[in-house]
Amino acid sequence: EHGPYLPHEPGYGLYQPGYGPYDDQTPDPEHRMLSFQNAKAYLLKSSVTSGLNLYDHLVNVLAKILDEQPTDPVDIFENISKDVKAAQFQKKMDTLRDEHEVLPSFDSAEVRRNLFLKTDGEGDEEREEMGETPLPNVMETAFYFEQGGIGLSRDETYLIFLALKKLVSVQPIQTCRFWGRILGQEMNYIIAEVQYHEGEEEEEETEEEEVMVEGEKRLDEVEDEEKEKGEPLKSTYKPPPVIPKEENGTGANKYIYFVCNEPGKPWVKLPPVTPAQIVCARKIKKFFTGRLDAPVVSFPPFPGNEANYLRAQIARISAGTHVSPLGYYRFTEEEGDEDEEGGGGRDECEENPEFEPLSAFEMVESLSTWVHHVPSILNQGRCVWFNPLQKTEEEEGEEEEEKDEVPDELQQEVGPPLLTPLSEDEGIQNIPAWTASVSTKLTPQYAVAILRSNRWPGAYAFACGTKFGNIYFGWGHKYSLGNHTPALPPPVQPEYPDGPEISEATDPTVEEELAFKAAREQKSLESMEEEEEEEFEDEDDDDD
Repeated sequence: EHGPYLPHEPGYGLYQPGYGPYDDQTPDPEHRMLSFQNAKAYLLKSSVTSGLNLYDHLVNVLAKILDEQPTDPVDIFENISKDVKAAQFQKKMDTLRDEHEVLPSFDSAEVRRNLFLKTDGEGDEEREEMGETPLPNVMETAFYFEQGGIGLSRDETYLIFLALKKLVSVQPIQTCRFWGRILGQEMNYIIAEVQYHEGEEEEEETEEEEVMVEGEKRLDEVEDEEKEKGEPLKSTYKPPPVIPKEENGTGANKYIYFVCNEPGKPWVKLPPVTPAQIVCARKIKKFFTGRLDAPVVSFPPFPGNEANYLRAQIARISAGTHVSPLGYYRFTEEEGDEDEEGGGGRDECEENPEFEPLSAFEMVESLSTWVHHVPSILNQGRCVWFNPLQKTEEEEGEEEEEKDEVPDELQQEVGPPLLTPLSEDEGIQNIPAWTASVSTKLTPQYAVAILRSNRWPGAYAFACGTKFGNIYFGWGHKYSLGNHTPALPPPVQPEYPDGPEISEATDPTVEEELAFKAAREQKSLESMEEEEEEEFEDEDDDDD
């Protein structure tokens, strides 16, 4: 039998008393610790092929067995060892991927969560009568458009309905309507068309006037300071008069528009539109980005940012595509009795309580059964023409002092009258302005008349009995046959008037110079002779 292990042998110090012939001898503790260190060092040797060591592998295997505690681990020990070894060769994720990833669905759910929470004022509104609520029945309108294959999904439509409900509960709104959605390159715009209660718009107008008055005062103060400094006088050029915007509640600013990028995000109120913005919007073609503060880089330069451009396009689309069945609206009695001067036509209409709807097939047969119930926008950028030569009393007094030439009177612009049938709309070469269709021919009693605009792709209207609606889903651009061509810059202004009095003369020849000198000398001699004759005559008179 083998005696006690020597210090250089692997088993040195591992035997226990009672297992050998020399049990009465106790091993040295130092020798036992040395043997442990030698054994652990042997287990920690890494493999040349895999780079793993047996010590760490056994620790991982035992830790997995203790964590999972499978039944009969001795039977599946080899499989556990294989799984642990395979896990060591998986690709390690870097620090960026190890971070908690937030899914887009989670972000959208967080945004929409507020739509399902009730505020303090919503509970009281539900107790009131539903007939007087300004909240529109978006789901019913979406159902009719869905019959013609138009609209959004039902889930998204319901979220828009909840977003409009939040808007009505916060703002003092009298009427509210889902106008549509304009697409953008980064984000889209969901648009709500509202009207405030009486008195709310007046407060906003006074605030805007105060801001304008303060700005005018500041400009006057700057001019006075410049005069005191003794700076040179400014140019006497007078720019063309600025066409004022229409007041809130009239013309292109009849309605107020709120926009948001997604249901659940805050609503943003768009500013009123000005005639200069509408005129410039007709000359440019820009895609929306989805950011209201984004600049509009174009030629001619647009006076404002994307919020103003969006408001101008909304006004143009509303004026050209908002239609209703013939007879649904009628002119107000006051305007019907009085004849308006200026040829502007009747500007206001109201619902007709005696309206008798036509069938869907009759609405589709002829476009004369549809009319425009929104006034058109003139080339000036307003619905009601404004005379730029009309001046105030102060300007008239100044003109009396400065007698200038009176310019010729401008010819007043006249647009198509209100409630004009669609059959009078101009087409696009061989393309009609509108296309009418029926949702179904199998059940004519339940059919819905669908109208699609070819001039503004994305504008639709429906009519079913006494109900109708208008909506827009598109990029906010008007249809054009060819590619968009930007306007050319105006011709360069001349620096000075060109004429013979300021043009450079050609140098005379030698012969011309000699002839000129001879003529000048002859004139001088003649003048001297005349002077001498006059002197002789004076002397003779004195002698007499």
